[in-house]
Amino acid sequence: MRSPIFLVAQLPTPTPLHRQQREESIFPHSFQVYYLIAFLFFHFPVFFLFIFFSSPEALRQRTKKDKMSALFSLALVVFASSLHVEAQDSESRLKVYANRGDNITLPCGLERLSAMFGNRIKWTKIEDDSTETDVLMSMGFHKKTYGNFQDRVYLLETDDSDATLVITDLDLKDYGTYRCEIINGMNDKVVEVDLELQGENSLSFTGVVFPYSPRLGRYNLNFQDAEAACLEQDSVVASFEQLYSEWRNGMDWCNAGWLNDGTVQYPITKPREPCGGARKSAGLRTYGRQNKSNSRYDVFCFTASLKGRFYYLIQPKKLNFDEAVDACKRDGAEIAKVGHIYAAWKLLGYDRCDAGWLADGSVRYPISRPRKNCSPTEAAVRFVGFPDKKQKLHGVYCYKPQV
Repeated sequence: MRSPIFLVAQLPTPTPLHRQQREESIFPHSFQVYYLIAFLFFHFPVFFLFIFFSSPEALRQRTKKDKMSALFSLALVVFASSLHVEAQDSESRLKVYANRGDNITLPCGLERLSAMFGNRIKWTKIEDDSTETDVLMSMGFHKKTYGNFQDRVYLLETDDSDATLVITDLDLKDYGTYRCEIINGMNDKVVEVDLELQGENSLSFTGVVFPYSPRLGRYNLNFQDAEAACLEQDSVVASFEQLYSEWRNGMDWCNAGWLNDGTVQYPITKPREPCGGARKSAGLRTYGRQNKSNSRYDVFCFTASLKGRFYYLIQPKKLNFDEAVDACKRDGAEIAKVGHIYAAWKLLGYDRCDAGWLADGSVRYPISRPRKNCSPTEAAVRFVGFPDKKQKLHGVYCYKPQV
């Protein structure tokens, strides 16, 4: 008894009409057909070759186009088998921790490579609104970096499969999620890396969270304004984890502020009626996600260790704001920002009972040792306010960046 494959091969030559219908059902071949052929060849090579070559009579009866189709299919299978490539479309996610000023590596690589193809590598940074900012592109010997990452990033390239990204002189704006896409022929991989600034464990941050509102007063910032305000004060919008860590360390603040996930929250350690109710337990009170364009609140900012010297500049007399700025410049420094005074207070234990101008036009002073007339009840950065910039009533805090 003949096998069905030979019965099909020995059918009479179809009439032109039947041939047209038969060709329309076969051509054009879809790419999925070739994947099926490749699967059969890899798993049943003897049976596959037997089908193609065991019946010369069947081959003679095939039309010229049939033979070309069969030969093309066979050539494609042989070519695919020579690559020994398995598609990788899996996506993985990693987490990396680093401190400000560090040089950090974000790992990415491809396990299986074909020597016939070069690597195409693309690194991007995923922003809070889910848009992507280009960081680095690489195609063979051609490489390009973008924006703030120019001259600060490069590929490690320990071998041909390595797409690890190196970021030098890490800045607060660098923290966030990065995406690596690497393509080699039919082989590809996507890796997402969360770059976070924190200490040895997930709740030990080498930084400080502080509440911020501008000169205009309380609840005047939409989300974009909040991001800009923090950046202007040498900080970034804090994350939920960072605010939670500060709450665990005793932070209590009754004004709601933006976090970097678009939610609005505030930390309460001493429940009371004006702050969500006295009967509620302590914790992070949340308003949930808010409209980033129309909703207006304060913001919680996060800053890290200083890369310079923060100090109070001794002057013979009190200064107005412009005189304060000039005094710091004459001393080879710049007027300090709000992020600087909080970092010096929290991370260095800086303590001074003299109110001084800061870059945003506010007047504050840091107390790490509570005492009479200088924050008697708690360690804190005391806020005097936003006085008239023409008043000559205060000193100045300066910041000299490390060279």
